[in-house]
Amino acid sequence: MFHAAGAVPTSEDSDVDEGTILLLVGAILTASIVVALGASRTGVPSLVAFLALGMLLGSDGIGNIEFDDAELARTVGVVGLAAILYEGGLSTSWRRLRQVVVPAALLSTVGVAVTAILTGAAAYYLFDLTWLEAVLLGAVVSSTDAAAVFATLRFTNIRRRLARTLEAETGGNDPMAIALTIGLIEWILEPTFAFPELVLLIVRELGLGLLVGVGLGAVATWAFSRLPHSIGAFAPVASVAAGALAFGAADVIGGSGFLAIYLVGLAVGSTPSRYRRQLVAFHEGLAFLAQVAMFVVLGLLVFPRDLPDVAVPGLVLAALLVLLIRPAAVWASTAFNDFTSRERALLGWAGLRGAVPIVLGAFVLSSEIESRETIFNAVFFVVVVSALVQGTTLERVAASLGLVSPGPAIVSAPFEVDALGSLELVDFAVAGDHAIAGAAVRELGLPRSALIAVVARGGETIPPRGSTVVQPGDRLFVLAPRKMRADLEDVFSRWRRRV
Repeated sequence: MFHAAGAVPTSEDSDVDEGTILLLVGAILTASIVVALGASRTGVPSLVAFLALGMLLGSDGIGNIEFDDAELARTVGVVGLAAILYEGGLSTSWRRLRQVVVPAALLSTVGVAVTAILTGAAAYYLFDLTWLEAVLLGAVVSSTDAAAVFATLRFTNIRRRLARTLEAETGGNDPMAIALTIGLIEWILEPTFAFPELVLLIVRELGLGLLVGVGLGAVATWAFSRLPHSIGAFAPVASVAAGALAFGAADVIGGSGFLAIYLVGLAVGSTPSRYRRQLVAFHEGLAFLAQVAMFVVLGLLVFPRDLPDVAVPGLVLAALLVLLIRPAAVWASTAFNDFTSRERALLGWAGLRGAVPIVLGAFVLSSEIESRETIFNAVFFVVVVSALVQGTTLERVAASLGLVSPGPAIVSAPFEVDALGSLELVDFAVAGDHAIAGAAVRELGLPRSALIAVVARGGETIPPRGSTVVQPGDRLFVLAPRKMRADLEDVFSRWRRRV
């Protein structure tokens, strides 16, 4: 359960307890902001910093908060992961993912299966586990992490095709890994459950999740394109409702809620709408809050006193996963695609592990499996090593392999605006991996009082229409009121997001 040591709630001080809880939540959120700022300046991945914060607040740390409720941690993890996947889908567009659907789907299925089997084989010899328990550990760490991948790609210049492949993969391999983990837990605990039932469970979860996601995504597309301006303030509420309905509907009928909510987010993000900027900003904040809650709660569930027993085999397993197993899974998944050896090497290095393995570790920890604590602690080492080694070196590895896209050249403004007037002309250079590359002008989400005046492309200037597609290397000249400069910078920040 969850409580601060020494705090004994009574009916007489319930108001005090509620105030204490709010004070604690506020303090943790404030600390998370400080931690995030420190992490960004030092290069430490935020998920590692938040995990460390949770451990520091735990019963083995200075916070002395006792927390051992794996079921609650699992619930927090599921809700947080759903919010992160929805934001990931919302921030991209189907148009930009179509070209990488096949390799991403193979990485999300074949790649996960190969990773689970190879990691299980290694875990069997490194830990005191049965074969099924070892493969279960492999399944738990088999998926790349949405939060880690989205956050890392957002600030890198990796070539667009590779970045989009990684983004699409992480949206699809979470449901596969979750279904595999649930099936293996069932297999271990239920003697009548066997391999055919495992395959059927995976097919059912992915199939039903796909159907619900596509169906409700179509409904969401229709609804958001027609949402009246009179209730525009409720657009975030409608967006949260769409995501919750998708996850809940799929989960209730036995499908993958994670796949469904990602697809609905992708549908909403691909819908031309005056509310796009508002929704993206709202869900970015919600996803950050979800990350804080997930990692801090899961950090509370890690007891440092239990880690030394699995430290050496855990580190060895992490090294094998980074250096051998993930690259092997990538090569097996992309054998019939036209990726070069250097591109496959980068895809192999970009297999970041983060929240998903720890959430799945909480699934195991909340079960009756005998080796559940060993599996959870081993997952901790895999995640920390992956985040620290792969997450901090991804762009440098990409640069050394020659897979980083250069920024566009500087172009002079095609016309001038009166310096004393109320309008100003602001330019934006479109890089190959920016979120708006490949999007139509009408999808850019500019405020109503701003417009794309001219597009400079290849030495020519183009008067844009709503259907004009933004291309890498373009320079967009935006005409807007000077008083909107802050709002415009927020829009540009979203445009710069890597996909």
